[in-house]
Order: sequence, then structure tokens, then C-alpha cells
Amino acid sequence: MADRDGWRVNACASNAAPCEYCLARDGQAEVASPDGKVDPRLLSHLYLCLGLSTYRIAARTRIDRQRVTRALHRAGVPLRPRGAGRLRPVRDPDDRRCPPWLLRELYEGARLNSRQIAAILGIPERTVRDRLHRAGVSVRSRGGWNREDRVTVPAQVLRVLYVELGMTAAEVGQRLGLSGGTVLRSAHALGVPVRSGGAAPLSGPEEIELISALYADPLISGVLTAHNIARVPAGGSLSQRFRAPLPLTTPLVKDLYWECGAALNHIELLTGQAAGTVRKFMQHAGIPLRSAGGRSPFMRRWRSGPGGSPAERPPGQPPPRPSHEDSHAERAARSKKEMRNDDIG
Repeated sequence: MADRDGWRVNACASNAAPCEYCLARDGQAEVASPDGKVDPRLLSHLYLCLGLSTYRIAARTRIDRQRVTRALHRAGVPLRPRGAGRLRPVRDPDDRRCPPWLLRELYEGARLNSRQIAAILGIPERTVRDRLHRAGVSVRSRGGWNREDRVTVPAQVLRVLYVELGMTAAEVGQRLGLSGGTVLRSAHALGVPVRSGGAAPLSGPEEIELISALYADPLISGVLTAHNIARVPAGGSLSQRFRAPLPLTTPLVKDLYWECGAALNHIELLTGQAAGTVRKFMQHAGIPLRSAGGRSPFMRRWRSGPGGSPAERPPGQPPPRPSHEDSHAERAARSKKEMRNDDIG
């Protein structure tokens, strides 16, 4: 049964059996009699069976809304909390269109995102994400903090185009329709040696396996040991190396960023947290960023070899605080430039 708006009607009153108004086939008057009286059973039928609000019942029966409320109270009808609204239609009660097993297979097995699943099943994207949460499926991150849906260039493609043919990261990206930063990020994560860039030739090694170099650095190794951080070798994307990212703490990030001179993308490779997440954490924790430009202290230390200077400032000197005179635009530009520099270390 449905009311005039097409809303689904369940059994009335105690949900035990339909009322006489539900069973009536010839219809019964739904307006008050000339003397102003109205059958309480009709009001119960409209409120419980059809799920109408007291306002709509008043308009339908042409009596005052407060009279409707008083009559329902006298009839012993439990009223819904104010603001709860009328009963909503029952849509796909058994999840026939998107059962949990199908959602899990599309989302985790086929690695489709919620928008793609919504287009396939013909339901809103928000419904997909709600049902994923209800099914206990861990939802992947989106946007700039994305870990799971990142584009990763296959290792074999990188070895052919970047290593064997000697193409630059920008040329590989142009061939594949990706950015040079995505190519370099994939190479670092997969353990493919990356050549030293820059217009001017630099002293030191000509290529780097970044993850191995990070773990081999004495300062970084000491910090990881002090914080009980496990070493995860290269060979997969960020979400493959870290099924769950390591929790960030202020001492850990401070030690890696300021004491060890690691860049944001280096902390990403060490913890599994996206570089954007690390930067946001530092902003909330009050940890200042280094001035934009140039390579990170870790990269300069790595290029100089074992005898290089381990730090950019005297030991014990606290990191500089950001100037309060900097405008918001200057801080945002500095952060963006720092992120670009992090792509190359």
C-alpha cells in the first residue's frame, strides 16, 4: 500500500495487522465532519500507516495541527521526536542491487572507486560509501592525501624507458601521459635507481635507490630504531609497502625532518603516510618547514659521503620558527615549493 505521494506503507498501529482504513476499498472520508469532530482511528491511520506528519494530517483533514497532536496523544499513539520527519520509503531493503559481497569485490578486488561503483550500480556515490562503511570495508583516502589509488608506473616499464633507453622522467611521463613527479615517485617506491638531476653536474653518486639510502643513513637509522619503526624494503606502491600507515608523532616527525634533514616525501617513504598528510600534521603540531629551494639536508649529506656534515645548523640549536610577518600567501607558496622540491629529494 502507498499514500498519494507514492510512499510505501507498512502495517499500522502495532504493525500486527492493517487497520480498517487500510482494508477499506471504497475509501472513507478524511476530513472532519460538519461539527468539527474527527475519528481518532483515522488520525492514527494517517500518522502510523501512511507516515504523515501532524502538519500534513492537519492539512488533509482540515483541522488545526494542535488538535491533531492532542487527539493522537489521547488515542495513545506514540509520536515521533520533533524533527525526525515522516517515514522514509523503503528502498532496496535487502541490498539486492549492491550486496556487501559485490561492493567488497568491486572496491577491494577490482580497485574501483566509489564514483565508478555508483555509475555501475546506478545508485548515489554517497550511498556506496555509506554501505561500504556499514559492511566494514576500510575506505581508501582521496584527494591530495591519497595513498591507495595513486597511479604507479610498473617497474618493468620504468626499467625499459628510464634505465635502458635513458629517457628522462619528464620524457617517460610524456610518453605515458603522466607527470615527471609521478614517474620519479614510482621509481623511488619500486626501488628503481634514479639519476641525479639538475643542469649543473654535481659531485657524488650519479644515481640513488632512495629507500635503501634512507635506511642506510646513520642518523635516520638511529631515529627509526629509537622509535621502533620497522624497515620496509622497496618493491611496491605506498599502500602495498604499508597496508596501514604508521602513526605520526611530534617527536618522530621533528627528529626525521629537522635532526635528520629528511624531506616530506622521505618521511612518506619511511612511514607510509602521504607527504600531504605529513605536511598537515606539521602545521597542526607547530613544526615549521624549512625555507623553500634546493635539496634537502639529507640529500646533500648523502652526496657528500660519510664525511659530510650531518646537519644544517649547530647541534642543540632549535629549528627556526616561521616569521609572523609572513603573509598567508607567502606561507602557502613556500609550502607548495617545498612539495615540488621533495619530488626530487
